[in-house]
Amino acid sequence: MPISEDKYREVSVRQKLAQFLESRNMRKTSERFTILEKIYSSSAHVDVVALHNAMLADGYRVSLATVYNTLNLLIEAGLVRRITLGDGVARYERITATNNHHHLICTRCGKVKEMKAVEVVGDLLSRKPRSFEPAYYTLYIYGLCSRCAKAERGTKKREKK
Repeated sequence: MPISEDKYREVSVRQKLAQFLESRNMRKTSERFTILEKIYSSSAHVDVVALHNAMLADGYRVSLATVYNTLNLLIEAGLVRRITLGDGVARYERITATNNHHHLICTRCGKVKEMKAVEVVGDLLSRKPRSFEPAYYTLYIYGLCSRCAKAERGTKKREKK
């Protein structure tokens, strides 16, 4: 029976982490792999406190420092990236081959929606400095989500009356 794409990705990512840890003579702990799995199984942008709480809820005895250190290892291994959205809180997301995307961030409710990259970014990247090779990019677009925009229009209509 063929391996599903999600399972294949998980195996590949686990192998990549294992190779990274081996190359640095670091221990392959279950906590490191579980943190990786939690990030890769989430479609949301995960913050450190939520990740730490999820680890505790699963019965792991890890400190906040362990979570931070593991996230830094995952970043160094090229498996995770740190992003900061409108509220200034660092969050983490998985890196995939097709991960370049934009974030639409509602300035009222904080909702974040991801959008696939559009052609305008390709134009920007074609103008890159000669001594710079981009690895990935993301674009943050701030505004109002449809629900908040509708609520604001309703507020303005009531104010006019």
